[in-house]
Amino acid sequence: MSTPTPTSPAAADNTAAALAELARLPQAAFVARLDGIFEHSPWIAERTWSAGPFPSIDALHAAMCLVVDTAAPTEQLALICAHPELAGKEAEAGTLTTASTGEQRGAGLDQCSKEELQRLRQLNKDYRARFGFPFVVAVKGLTRHQIMDRVEGRLANERATEFRTCLTEISKIARFRLDAMFGANG
Repeated sequence: MSTPTPTSPAAADNTAAALAELARLPQAAFVARLDGIFEHSPWIAERTWSAGPFPSIDALHAAMCLVVDTAAPTEQLALICAHPELAGKEAEAGTLTTASTGEQRGAGLDQCSKEELQRLRQLNKDYRARFGFPFVVAVKGLTRHQIMDRVEGRLANERATEFRTCLTEISKIARFRLDAMFGANG
């Protein structure tokens, strides 16, 4: 028997079954199951739980993003600040979440030359000094060079634009993580 592809009827059935199982969970178990979808921010799953059941990953993602969009600005800032700097102290110390480690590795950030690492860390420092929060980007599909170019380009933005951009990028990261969790490539 072959493994179902993400777009096959069997994969769709598996996703539907997983979402049905999620709908039956009490709130604490629901939050635990969705741990890590939004970096170090279980409050998003806690507030999303009552909006279920979710007929699709799209519906679950939309409900979670609505929680973020309607959160207080201080909560949104805390969410942004929960994200690690790319190739930063957490990566060096090995304390990134499993999801962040895989995402950064997938973008080649673990293979930076000494010069690239110095450039990226300086860009991170400049970005944090300018905006007061870490640079956030959904790194899936990007190279380390593209990431550094994005940091550099976004340094020219206004703080409000950058705040919203970070939340948009966090939404993308959450979708990638939901797709990975539920076996979709959506």
